[in-house]
Amino acid sequence: MTGRRRTRIFRSAHHQPARTTARTTALSAGALTACATLAVGCGVIPGATGGARDDTVTVMTWAPEKTGATNKPGMPALAEAYERWVNAHGGINGHKLKVLTCNDHNDTVGAAKCARRAADENVVAVVGSYSQHGTYFLSPLESAGIPYIGGYGVTDDEFESPVSYPVNGGEPALLAGLGEQLGRICGPVALVRPDTFAGDQLPVLLNAGLKSEGHSTVADQRAADDATEYAGQTSQALRRATSDPAKRGCVVPALGDRTDTFMDSFRRDREEFPKVRTATVLGGVDQSLIDSTGGASSPYEGSYATGWYPAASDHRWDAMRKVIKEQAFDDNRIDPADPGVQTTWIAYTVLKTAIESLGDGEVTSRTVQRALDKGLKVPTGGLTPTLSWRSQDMLATVEFPRLVNADVTFQVVREGQLVSARRGFVNVKKTLENAD
Repeated sequence: MTGRRRTRIFRSAHHQPARTTARTTALSAGALTACATLAVGCGVIPGATGGARDDTVTVMTWAPEKTGATNKPGMPALAEAYERWVNAHGGINGHKLKVLTCNDHNDTVGAAKCARRAADENVVAVVGSYSQHGTYFLSPLESAGIPYIGGYGVTDDEFESPVSYPVNGGEPALLAGLGEQLGRICGPVALVRPDTFAGDQLPVLLNAGLKSEGHSTVADQRAADDATEYAGQTSQALRRATSDPAKRGCVVPALGDRTDTFMDSFRRDREEFPKVRTATVLGGVDQSLIDSTGGASSPYEGSYATGWYPAASDHRWDAMRKVIKEQAFDDNRIDPADPGVQTTWIAYTVLKTAIESLGDGEVTSRTVQRALDKGLKVPTGGLTPTLSWRSQDMLATVEFPRLVNADVTFQVVREGQLVSARRGFVNVKKTLENAD
């Protein structure tokens, strides 16, 4: 989707649609009365799953697949593997898990269809998903009272909606963190990014990080979201990055799945500018991509990257790797180094913790959301800080009021391996709060 940034409508972080809630409550009470009076077998009340009537908890995970732009097939694939694994080990608190998947096709119609299907199927939550079209899928979820747990964080809507429970800082934290990282080591910085609503925010956030280190603003360069070559953007970015011959410039391709296509052009043109560094956010580069493009001789050698989580080789991912090995060993859609796969793992950790916190109570979209809103604390084994969505845990800015995890990691490609450039997490909360 291309075009200029939409007019933003800010929602209260704690506002719930009162009319929808009251109507749903009335319908649920009426349905229970009818069941008791008629003494007949009744189906599950809309929005309700679990309890004495049905021990199956139904959720949905969606992502774009087989499109001309960014694709995240590993996210629904991991969700299905998690379903098989958790059911093979007794379910969640005695509940069998049922995972529905949906392809949003990277368009507004597909995103809205996935959300409406989630409402029609009475899912308890949408978990660990990716879509660039927040406005189109969050409105149906809000109307149905369905929590959105652990979205990828690619749109600002995910950090505004009262039904959204992000597990990472999304694109805002990545770009702000990358700006901080590059502000210390780069001369002029050129950004190449999609000409989309989501892309429009990237230079603002990168600049916030650069400014925190006293650096000048980035040279912003747009490109078509589904471009098949970047020869023009490459040459222009290199010229901008070398505009100060006394300093070593940096080029930042923030193009998602298209980053590798950009690097094909960059590799050829870079010979004239050997000192230019490259940098990106995880999702644009991962270990499998580095391996497939030459390892230590890859064009990514020496590149800097900012991520949400520890490096893929970190032992804290062992539990996820065990699930993949047991339930999806031969599924090549699942790359343990993919931040989308990692986000889905953490999102299902949140779901599991929320369901377990309900004890013997009924598991519904409403009870899960209530547990999250009341300050449920979710440890993730060190992959993130302990997650909680109380008002005091949220970022003090109207831009991203639902953001609760502003930690990022700094990584670099050395000898063909993506490794930590700095030990531990870096918190970019202040940088985001100061973003203009």
